[in-house]
Amino acid sequence: MTVTWEELGWERLADGVGRCRLPGWDCTAGLVLGAGAALMVDAGSSLAEGARLGEAARRLAGHRVTHLALTHPHFDHVFGAAAFAGAAVYGAVRVPALFAPGGPGRATLHADAVAEGLDARAAREAADALVAVPHEVGGECVLDLGGGRRARLADLGPGHTGHDLAVLVPGSPDVVFCGDLVEESGEPQAGPDAVPSRWPAALDRLLAWGGADALYVPGHGAVVDAAFVRAQRDALAARFGVSH
Repeated sequence: MTVTWEELGWERLADGVGRCRLPGWDCTAGLVLGAGAALMVDAGSSLAEGARLGEAARRLAGHRVTHLALTHPHFDHVFGAAAFAGAAVYGAVRVPALFAPGGPGRATLHADAVAEGLDARAAREAADALVAVPHEVGGECVLDLGGGRRARLADLGPGHTGHDLAVLVPGSPDVVFCGDLVEESGEPQAGPDAVPSRWPAALDRLLAWGGADALYVPGHGAVVDAAFVRAQRDALAARFGVSH
């Protein structure tokens, strides 16, 4: 039986493109449907949340998620990744090293998740199960999802982190999944891994890449337009003392 995006609590953005605002941290997960392939953008904050996303994608696509793009290495975006067994996983430059077993990234993600209120057992399970990221995107790559559907992935950072990946889905309209380079539901968060001096320039690249008429999907909050992204770029430049 065919279901709609809305019946599953998702927001349809364009033909074959939608997103879900997850509870807790109001984090976005995106889904792009092709012919026989499906791309998930970010994976949720736990293995259970990733499994729920995967099941929703299966009901919408009729098959499992085949590709997973992680916009940046923060727990609320990546801890569900192991739920997408068999998916080709993509991340920005140096994300594979961060996620390597025994590397510093897993311990940091676990500590951050517990500090933010994730159940300690769920955080440990997700950190231990964190997937390898075999596809490292430096610059830009294009995924062919079949049926004429393509998704462009680009390493546009550093900014919110040192490893910010965005996803552009051409269509009517074009849809840009921004990760936390853009946030709508609150002021953009600049943690210890942020690169504030280069964040405005990352948003300049995002705007040039997506264009004036695209829908921009923040990592947290409502979908915005180019004017919102431009205003946030200027606010970040003022906040961090970055000249135009």
